[in-house]
Amino acid sequence: MVEDEVVRLTSELIRIDSTNTGDLATTVGEREVAEYVAGELGEVGYECTLVESGAPGRLNVFARLAGSERERGALLVHGHLDVVPADPAEWSVHPLSGAVQDGYVWGRGAVDMKDMVAMTIAVARRFKREGVVPRRDLIFAFVADEEAGGTYGSQWLVENRADLFEGATEAIGEVGGFSASLGPDLRAYFIEIAEKGIAWMRLRVRGRAGHGSMLHEDNAVTKLAEAVGRLGRHQFPIVMTDSVRQFLDGVAELTGLTFDEDDLDGSVAKLGPLARVVGATLRDTANPTMLNAGYKANVIPSVAEATVDCRILPGRQEAFERELDEILGPDVEREWITHLPPVETTFDGELVDAMKAAITAEDPTARTLPYVLSGGTDAKAFHTLGIRCFGFSPLRLPSDLDFTALFHGVDERVPVDAIQFGVRVLDRFLRTC
Repeated sequence: MVEDEVVRLTSELIRIDSTNTGDLATTVGEREVAEYVAGELGEVGYECTLVESGAPGRLNVFARLAGSERERGALLVHGHLDVVPADPAEWSVHPLSGAVQDGYVWGRGAVDMKDMVAMTIAVARRFKREGVVPRRDLIFAFVADEEAGGTYGSQWLVENRADLFEGATEAIGEVGGFSASLGPDLRAYFIEIAEKGIAWMRLRVRGRAGHGSMLHEDNAVTKLAEAVGRLGRHQFPIVMTDSVRQFLDGVAELTGLTFDEDDLDGSVAKLGPLARVVGATLRDTANPTMLNAGYKANVIPSVAEATVDCRILPGRQEAFERELDEILGPDVEREWITHLPPVETTFDGELVDAMKAAITAEDPTARTLPYVLSGGTDAKAFHTLGIRCFGFSPLRLPSDLDFTALFHGVDERVPVDAIQFGVRVLDRFLRTC
């Protein structure tokens, strides 16, 4: 049964180490997990294309299933094969165990996003075994390097192998279609229609080198620390985008909650754990994540650097940069390491109708809402090909599970019944979309 197979696939995928550190020298690479995926698809008759994307071991897998109405345009179903690092000492189970216990599949990638990869493989295998012909062509893409911005994955593929996406007009990927409890007997499924831009930034401050024992008025480390502190404490202004307004209006209609624009932070806080995600879509953010300075305890270095993870709302780039200059001051140099634009579409059309229908067929009391993702996905690359992108990796989750905290978190895990629900929804959706 496909429900049993998706649990097996999720567990086995997690056991294959595909850790992406963001550094080619220390990144494991996706080759082993890509070959596993190709083997599972090839076993039932798919002809897979394996493509190395710009560096050794960065392997991607593509397979296509022909539909009955090919003039409608193909649907791209994409997932990434890499995961972020995990420290086993911090976990209750080993992050590469793929353990199935206590009603969950545990391990790094359980929600980000080897669960969706497993659901996709399970449905693809079923379609091939049973001779299912979907309405439109399905392009299954399992790609490398999403966790480091897709330089050796989706971005490279779009620039060098656009032929692999021929005919694709719409796409579904990660971080959407999951449920959240908005009240007693009120379960809503959030479908991603937009995501903020990603801009990783390096800050650099120069000063005068010197001996650590002496008075020193031009210390690069001190100046950088002060600038990073100002930036880390700064709160950017609230900007209500159309997509966020649509989400909040939908929540208000379902729950009766009001979102006072004079106190939007306080109003959003009523959403509980969801407030962490929704709040990040109300404004730009700039979170310092790395510091680098010095080489000896008694030497004051001439240069100090910091890395900042910036997430920018649609239409805010110029205003964001002006605000940065005011916060950081003239002594701080800045450069963009990675710069990927925001992505946004509308919550309408046949594809959206098919998502809603597939969810309510399995959960008749369900409601669906569009939402904005504060993070980023491979949609940032695929939308440059004119592909309309959505986040739709369906999961029915327990009301007490803080789902968003599991992404890149300790003890990442996914409920067994959530992925079994998800594979049924995905099966219905891909047959009819």
